[in-house]
Amino acid sequence: MSMRTLRPAAVPGTIAAPVSPAPAPAAAGAPEHAAAEDAARPVALAKALGAALRDAMAADERIVLLGEDVGRLGGVFRVTDGLQREFGEARVIDSPLSESGIVGAAIGLAMRGYRPVCEIQFDGFVYPAFDQIVTQLSRLRQRSGGALRMPVTIRIPYGGGIGAVEHHSESPEAYFAHTPGLRVLTPSTAADGYLLLRQAVACDDPVIFFEPKRRYWERGPLTPAEDPPLPMERARVTRPGSDVTLLAYGPTVRTCLDAAAAAAAEGRSVEVVDLRSLAPLDWPTMTASLRRTGRAVVVHEAPVVAGLGAEIAARLTEECFYHLEAPVGRVGGYHVPYPPARLEKEYLPDLDRVLDAVDRAFGH
Repeated sequence: MSMRTLRPAAVPGTIAAPVSPAPAPAAAGAPEHAAAEDAARPVALAKALGAALRDAMAADERIVLLGEDVGRLGGVFRVTDGLQREFGEARVIDSPLSESGIVGAAIGLAMRGYRPVCEIQFDGFVYPAFDQIVTQLSRLRQRSGGALRMPVTIRIPYGGGIGAVEHHSESPEAYFAHTPGLRVLTPSTAADGYLLLRQAVACDDPVIFFEPKRRYWERGPLTPAEDPPLPMERARVTRPGSDVTLLAYGPTVRTCLDAAAAAAAEGRSVEVVDLRSLAPLDWPTMTASLRRTGRAVVVHEAPVVAGLGAEIAARLTEECFYHLEAPVGRVGGYHVPYPPARLEKEYLPDLDRVLDAVDRAFGH
């Protein structure tokens, strides 16, 4: 019996067991629901993510969505808007208020041959699921000697810039990048939002997919920047330069591009690298850039202390020591709990702080 003959169970909220899993479909380079000319039209990142989920679900009946308010409401940020009406309650499931239960259920679904996509409403809400993610989800494939695949994608809106309080504006990516067995991805554009999410859902490894919430409504084309599209573990040189490299991901890519434009007015050529994948990291692209420029600054919203920038700076120093003209700089959040909204502007890296780090790379 083919997957196309399956139908959701008659009882709302229940799911029929799938037949033997078929290979996951390859991620598309452009959205399948739109004509080619439509893919070039600007679309918001949030809409691009919704389009990726819609196309993936249409292509593979094993994909199910679950999370708090993902169905009837369409998610807090409306990324899943309309998907429950289109695919039914058996495939777009409004879960109880339990992040541990959401991830635990996804692990069980993956064991039965499904490809679940979880939504954690806000970054700071992921901690109740931390035990399930770190001690179970990340380890089951290796623990079973490869007998169990864990094609689970966990979507997490993250980062600040929306004026929210603690637990709604945090950047916990280092916890998961530190955990072996997890892939960690984060897009900065609509095109990468679509492409990376399709690639994540098609992957047989668990993927933590961080979505920069303050960039949700920034618009761009859905067509990928490269042909063929980049693999999901590859970084991208978003802006070439020759004097200094800015390494960024997610919400800070736009900040670094703005800083590069401002620096150009002062005669400095700044290269911007969008990491895209935080686990694994694309070391060849980063080291090649640093060897060209001789200087590097890592920029992220998470606190600088033990942040991802620390690992990047350490390894770049080890591998490119004789190419360095200055120590690798870091710009990030301060080592304090996330501040009240009225102080958020002072906490988050901005153009001035990035340009100050660039100046320090030149000894100024």
